[in-house]
Amino acid sequence: MLLNILAIGDIVGQPGIKILEKKLDNFIEEQNIDFCIANAENAAGGSGITVNIAKKLFSYGVNAITMGDHVWKRKEIYDSLQSEQRIIRPLNYSPLAHGRGYVAIKTEGDYVVGIINLLGRVFMKPIDCPFRAVDVAIEELSKQTNIIIVDLHAEATSEKIAMGWYLDGRVSAVVGTHTHVQTSDERVLPKGTGYITDLGMTGPHESILGRNIDRVLKSIVTQVPTRYDIAEKDLRIEGVVITVNRESGKTERIKRIRVTESDNY
Repeated sequence: MLLNILAIGDIVGQPGIKILEKKLDNFIEEQNIDFCIANAENAAGGSGITVNIAKKLFSYGVNAITMGDHVWKRKEIYDSLQSEQRIIRPLNYSPLAHGRGYVAIKTEGDYVVGIINLLGRVFMKPIDCPFRAVDVAIEELSKQTNIIIVDLHAEATSEKIAMGWYLDGRVSAVVGTHTHVQTSDERVLPKGTGYITDLGMTGPHESILGRNIDRVLKSIVTQVPTRYDIAEKDLRIEGVVITVNRESGKTERIKRIRVTESDNY
């Protein structure tokens, strides 16, 4: 028996939410998706997430939300990080911080999927070691399921690739987020772990990483700080579909996906 897991790349602002509202439910139905994970750390105006946005994403078909370095931008989400198990923040923040870094969620087919959220350290603000942190999470989740997906929110491709090899054979898949550019290196590693360096971006692609082109260029050229407004055109959903063997927990295939406004979903 196989389980199809959809992992969606960074949702950027209202445009990202808009295309998910239009396309996600039909895509899930037509592609026989059993479980959907989305990174939503840029969902609220490009930085953080709100309670209302999280509710919308769940209503569209998202089963679990992962976050990243902008998780603390909206204080209203702090209580939800404690009470709503479907929203997780990077595990390697302080254990005294709000929320949790991994969770096990039952699918409609009565299978349990474990999700781990990690934050990278290379070119990022100081944080605890993601490699040591993930070992603890795997030990705990493995008591409940052999199907485990890891979202490593990180800047450096080398760090993401290293995590893929570190976890090969120990989790079902390692997917990278944060850089907003979908990579073409999806593969199944030798011991059965699916891998991709970056899922890409869900939102406006006529942009610079989801932001208004003119504003970003002005800031780069003049070196004067400028507000980076969210762009609005060329909306896409990007990510991967991971097909996992339910008995072994191994990935049998991983496929990049890109859904545009003109696609028939």
